[in-house]
Amino acid sequence: MNSILQKALLTVLVFISSLLCIAQELPPIVKYSSSIYNAGNQNWMISQDKNQFIFFANNEGLLEFNGSNWNLYPSPNETIIRSVKVVGDKIYTGCYMEFGYWSREANNQLKYHSLSNIIKNKIVDDEQFWNILNHEQWIIFQSLNQIYIYDSKTGKFTIITPKNNVLKAFQTNNSIYFQVANEGLFEIENGKSKLISGSALILNNKIVEVFSNDEGLLFQTQSNGFFKYVNGIFTPFKTEVDSQLISSSVYSAQQLSDKGFAIGTVSNGIFIITAEGKLKYHITQNKGLSNNTALSLFEDIDKNLWLGLDNGINCINLLSPVKSFSDDTGILGTVYTSLLHNNFIYIGTNQGLFFKKFNSDDSFQFINGTKGQVWSIFEQNGTLFCGHDSGTFIINNGIANSIFSASGTWKFEVVPGRNDLLLQGNYYGISVLQKTNNQWKFKNKISGFDYSSKYFEITNSYEVYVSHEYKGVFRFQLNKEFNKADKLYTYKSPTKGKNACLKKFNGKIYYSLKDGIFQLNEKNKIFQKDSVLSSVFQNDEFTSGKMIVDKSNKLWLFSKNYIYYFTLSKLSNQLKENSIPIPASLRNSMLGYENITQLSNSIYLIGTTDGYYTININDLIFKNYSVSVTNITINKLDEKLINCSVKESGEFKYDENNIIINYTVPEYNKYINAEFQYILEGLQKDWTEWSAKTSANFKNLPPGKYVFKVRAKIANSKPENIASYSFVILKPWYATNFAILFYFVLGIILAMYIHKTYKKYYQAKEQKLIEENNLLLEIAALESEQQLMKLKNEQLSNDVNNKNKELAVSTMSLIKKNELLSLIKEDLKKTAEENTNKSIKSVITTINKNISNEDTWNVFKEAFDNADKDFLKKVKQLHPSLTPNDLRLCAYLRLNLSSKEIAPLLNISVRSVEIKRYRLRKKMDLPHEQGLVEYILAF
Repeated sequence: MNSILQKALLTVLVFISSLLCIAQELPPIVKYSSSIYNAGNQNWMISQDKNQFIFFANNEGLLEFNGSNWNLYPSPNETIIRSVKVVGDKIYTGCYMEFGYWSREANNQLKYHSLSNIIKNKIVDDEQFWNILNHEQWIIFQSLNQIYIYDSKTGKFTIITPKNNVLKAFQTNNSIYFQVANEGLFEIENGKSKLISGSALILNNKIVEVFSNDEGLLFQTQSNGFFKYVNGIFTPFKTEVDSQLISSSVYSAQQLSDKGFAIGTVSNGIFIITAEGKLKYHITQNKGLSNNTALSLFEDIDKNLWLGLDNGINCINLLSPVKSFSDDTGILGTVYTSLLHNNFIYIGTNQGLFFKKFNSDDSFQFINGTKGQVWSIFEQNGTLFCGHDSGTFIINNGIANSIFSASGTWKFEVVPGRNDLLLQGNYYGISVLQKTNNQWKFKNKISGFDYSSKYFEITNSYEVYVSHEYKGVFRFQLNKEFNKADKLYTYKSPTKGKNACLKKFNGKIYYSLKDGIFQLNEKNKIFQKDSVLSSVFQNDEFTSGKMIVDKSNKLWLFSKNYIYYFTLSKLSNQLKENSIPIPASLRNSMLGYENITQLSNSIYLIGTTDGYYTININDLIFKNYSVSVTNITINKLDEKLINCSVKESGEFKYDENNIIINYTVPEYNKYINAEFQYILEGLQKDWTEWSAKTSANFKNLPPGKYVFKVRAKIANSKPENIASYSFVILKPWYATNFAILFYFVLGIILAMYIHKTYKKYYQAKEQKLIEENNLLLEIAALESEQQLMKLKNEQLSNDVNNKNKELAVSTMSLIKKNELLSLIKEDLKKTAEENTNKSIKSVITTINKNISNEDTWNVFKEAFDNADKDFLKKVKQLHPSLTPNDLRLCAYLRLNLSSKEIAPLLNISVRSVEIKRYRLRKKMDLPHEQGLVEYILAF
């Protein structure tokens, strides 16, 4: 019993695994969750304007997407917007008890204008507008109760009110239809309803969509598939998905530009069928959709299919040259290698080796015995080798046979000139496989080299070059027996590098790492940088050095934003560069283990972490897109952003000098990213580097005129236009032209005032200087006069001194004469006493006459008055009590004569002179401490 249960369980698991691994390759799906667009989960209707911007009727309002940014405009009455339709420059919307249109303002923002307010009294209570159609000048708003026909030219309304609820309105090429519950299908003619069919099929089925064809009408029902309506007769239109549609409940439908149909269901995702009813794709949540309920469908101008889901928004790139297979179950795992062999495609993953028939929707089958990591698949003369974590396998008819298990195997290389030998790189060196008796077997390990050999190449002279991620590049020579490594050499340059790779291309060996791609010079065996190939890693574009050479001799490289492939020129040895704009973030490959396999002339398979995708390089044609400036915002420091007009030049205040400019190319392809380059003329001299960033932020711009220009490129094509926006940052009021003119005039006035003031000042200073100079001259004259007077005084003083000296000399002469006469007199007196001679007495008398004091004094007085005028008068005036003898004494004292010298002049003794001096002091009333001579000399 247990064995039966185990077998049954195993059968169920195998069946489930086969279902989960159905390998339908689908077009790329771009997913937008509500957290990305910041609005409600549900999206009820979709439309597109002439700028290729996409609009969604969202639970939270009108949602706009321009390819770069999402904008949400809340509904006018804060209710769910159920419908949206772009007609010309207006975006019409309908919600609860309200409908109208949005117009674009100068600042590129949308402004709502209500139409329902015009007929407010005719709106039915609790009415919601689920659909909007357009026919010529008329806009049709459909609710479940009524149909409102708005004439956009006259502004008038026509209202159709059926007896029962309106289920839905439809538009074909030239007609407007609507279905009424329990009544049938109606057509609008001349503003009135006309019953088209009231058949049981119409009454018993809810119509999801009506399409027109060459025969008549085609109806998509909710639960019974398609029906043709030709000449009043209904016939089923059979498709390959009828049974699935009946069980899935169709909610939305859209006829595509190729005449096929996209059908959205409530519970089973979407079906895309051809015009003949054949299934192209059935895409569900486990195949890449965000949700299985498709509320709305819309094909845009680029043939992308937009899905408004019950939870999010998806965009399916139906015409993309890329098709993807995604394994959400994890059964397949990360794809590391692939190969097309005998019309079977083999996929090597971290889960093992899988295969299926090429160009079929068959399930991938697991090859028993290969569970684990597969590193490489290699084909040699019809034999398929698998490099595995467990060693080496030969794959034949879905069966794996191990031929080497001593170490994990990275890759395989053919030995030049020896079809019976293969080198395999292992975890611990390189080993040799040999074909003997038409069977491949392990021959030997090459001794002398034991490092991991993920990437290696061999030359015609049997030199082996090995790249080791953590040790760098090695070179050694194989001996003739292919069992020993001789002359081992480790390169110092180029150095080791993360995700580095070594590969032979066009007969030359290349080594790739972050520093660039180096080519081996066969003559000197030195690696030299290849400028052409290294250019792909410029501007921090390096993610992986992995190099792959395909069957068409194309060299594939992977950078941050591109996949590159190089081909040889037909006319020269020059390499021609081609780029595919799929960034690493979207490639979803394991860095360092990127893999690409050529399946046909132009179709390649690229492995990812959850499956793979195929790309047709011949279909990589990019149409020209238009780049446009979508939004301009400015702000003052630490203040809110203000939206500005994008239709005309901007003029901003000096403190509104922080500006953000948004721009976009409305491209919605998952694997194609637009890159932008801009320049702000007036600030920058050169264009910026290419970048996927869709905004430019400039802060603290100085006053001046600016022109912002932006251009874009998608792969190798460039949009036709360069979008530009001109603006001016005004000068502050104190730096305007008027202010400068005012400053100029004020400066002139101030200069004139200063000039006048300085002139007046210098005139006053000059006058002062003149007066000072005059004064100085006067002072100099006075000083000269004083000097002259001084000289005169000195002269006079000298004269006085001379006269005093003369007076003193004469006085001394008198003194001497008197002394002599006195001596002679004394001698004569003695002689006269002894001798009574009369002649002697006569001589004595004569002598007495000659030494008469009076005469001497008179002579002296006359000379003294000449020498010192008015002295005796001044003394007499000051001291009237002085006698002539006192005045005589004063005169002698002024001549600074001593008492001894004065005594002869007065003909008295020295003692008597001292007594006279004492009496003179008393008469002059001199204080005790003041000297008499000093006092007299002071006159």
